[in-house]
Amino acid sequence: MSSLLSYKNYYGTVEYSREDSCLFGKVIGIKSLLSYEGDSVKELEQDFRDVIDGYLEDCLERQVEPEQSYKGTFNVRISPELHRNIAVYAIEHGKSLNAAVEEAIGNLVR
Repeated sequence: MSSLLSYKNYYGTVEYSREDSCLFGKVIGIKSLLSYEGDSVKELEQDFRDVIDGYLEDCLERQVEPEQSYKGTFNVRISPELHRNIAVYAIEHGKSLNAAVEEAIGNLVR
């Protein structure tokens, strides 16, 4: 089972490099490449928080809006049959296609 770090609504991976004998990771859900590392879990978590804080400070100084992870929109490719089935379900239940997809995903991960 993999773990994710979380801080200020940003998420990051936790990986291990056998070659370098260290932990490392990157912030996920944004286009900017933000990475961090540490020799222990405590160091990794601290570097993760420092990277996020540094990113937010840099955005503030440059007067740019920081990227937000998981804005709520994404593209999904599904089979034509599944597309038809969810579209029919949405119509039959008086919902938009987006609402039906959100309901289906919510039932899967909640």
